Amino acid sequence: MTKLENNIKPLENLPKCQTGIRGLDEITDGGLPKGRPTLVCGSAGCGKTLLAMEFLVRGAAQYNEPGVFVSFEESSEELVQNVASLGFDLNDLAAQKKMYLDHIRVERSEIEETGEYDLEGLFIRLNHAIDSIGAKRVVLDTIESLYSGLANEGILRAELRRLFRWLKEKGVTAIITGEKGEKMLTRHGLEEYVSDCVILLDNRVEGQITTRRLRIVKYRGSAHGTNEYPFLIDEYGISVLPITSIGLKHDVSNERISSGIPRLDTMLGGEGYYRGSSILISGTAGTGKTSIAATFADATCSRGEKCLYFAFEESASQIMRNMRSIGVDLEPWMKQGLLDIYAVRPTIYGLEMHLVKMYKLVNEFKPKVVIMDPVTNLISIGSETEVKSMLSRLIDFLKASQITALFTNLSHAGGALEQTEFGISSLMDTWLLLRDIEIGGERNRGLYILKSRGMAHSNQIREFLLTGRGIDLIDVYSGPAGVLTGSARYAQEAQDRASELIRKEEIEHRKRELDRRSKALEAQITALRSDLKDAQEEVDKLLQQDKTEEKVLTEDRAEMMRRRKADV
Repeated sequence: MTKLENNIKPLENLPKCQTGIRGLDEITDGGLPKGRPTLVCGSAGCGKTLLAMEFLVRGAAQYNEPGVFVSFEESSEELVQNVASLGFDLNDLAAQKKMYLDHIRVERSEIEETGEYDLEGLFIRLNHAIDSIGAKRVVLDTIESLYSGLANEGILRAELRRLFRWLKEKGVTAIITGEKGEKMLTRHGLEEYVSDCVILLDNRVEGQITTRRLRIVKYRGSAHGTNEYPFLIDEYGISVLPITSIGLKHDVSNERISSGIPRLDTMLGGEGYYRGSSILISGTAGTGKTSIAATFADATCSRGEKCLYFAFEESASQIMRNMRSIGVDLEPWMKQGLLDIYAVRPTIYGLEMHLVKMYKLVNEFKPKVVIMDPVTNLISIGSETEVKSMLSRLIDFLKASQITALFTNLSHAGGALEQTEFGISSLMDTWLLLRDIEIGGERNRGLYILKSRGMAHSNQIREFLLTGRGIDLIDVYSGPAGVLTGSARYAQEAQDRASELIRKEEIEHRKRELDRRSKALEAQITALRSDLKDAQEEVDKLLQQDKTEEKVLTEDRAEMMRRRKADV
């Protein structure tokens, strides 16, 4: 073994500093590089300061790592007020010596650039702040303000490198925020080269809908997610959703749950849907898709399980009112906290923001069933490819969480019924198709199961009835006249009953005629048997008389011979 081989040490994983920000630690494979600087850049309003502040707050509250926030733009009082709406109490953290806020005012008019310009004053101030609370995390917001007075790129590059090297030597995990340049990640285009990790935030508007996105541009020494991830800023801070499906690895259940419609359960192998499966109900307008969805929600809550209902067409009160007409009362479940109806117009967010919001609501409400009614309304905020991508990621998330998902899909009249807007049918485990059957001037509903993976299911069409007692599935008429529903089915069944009655009466008539003829023949047979008996008796009498006469003759002959003394 050579000397060089002896000096080779086994590789160690890069130490990580967990951010505590929902979703960010997943896509960074454990957090930001510990003891190294990270650049967070983006345009105005994309959330740079908030992400950096939450990094410090989560570190202090969850990981007992005090933090220093140095602002070059906003005062400490402004920072405290700005983040109070998110539930972050900076004054309390500062009182506990877990947070140190410092505002450094940099005015270009007060800066005189010389060849000996350096950041020694900043280093001294930072060093004091870090040591005073034992800080493990540092934020500098924003770095452009610090260098606003420098025009010499050589000095700027040297001081940037020195700043980043000083932070590394201090052993703190740092976030430096920077403003996005025109053709570069930052205005100067230098920070991204000396940073160990670069996170780009974006706040874009497409089709009059704004969406915030996050992308990890680089991460030295670590694997990380490379796609764009939507993130949401709400009353709880930042939520990043790692939406990309890595693989089809999720547990499946053999448990079956009722659809709430007994006859439909029978059609589904007698037990209903698989738990954790995805179900699609498609059909034209007015075929009863929402009624099936609401019935499933009612059945879920009846089992004591939670159901989260995303409605994109009707308000919660309208859904509850309409469902009462078919005997489904959802209001008690709302009051008991078992049902939550989240009703919004699709245009309120972009597709990715809808996905983040759904992810957040599912994690908070923890339902066993999720209903989305209808998915076709999402086409107003995205292309077919984008909607399919969004739904596939949502389905993967729900399957991984063992949550049963039911989607309704509005099919266009005149179009192919066995086809969806976005081609999502291949993602579904069970597909129910509702259709209008037009016969004799009537439009009646029909239901059949197009597919249901992993179970034997009916291949028959059932007439779909909405009654005051709920949904009823009855057999359609199938015969020489074809498939009949509604009045045509009733008329044909009445005609069949009349024909059946006539056949029964004809059979009864023939039975009676056969019975009459049978009795007549039996009487004839009885008479013939009597005549035969009389004839037999007459023959027997003649035979007896013959025997008697022969006996008498024999005796007379013997007596005569005796008298004649003849030989016997």
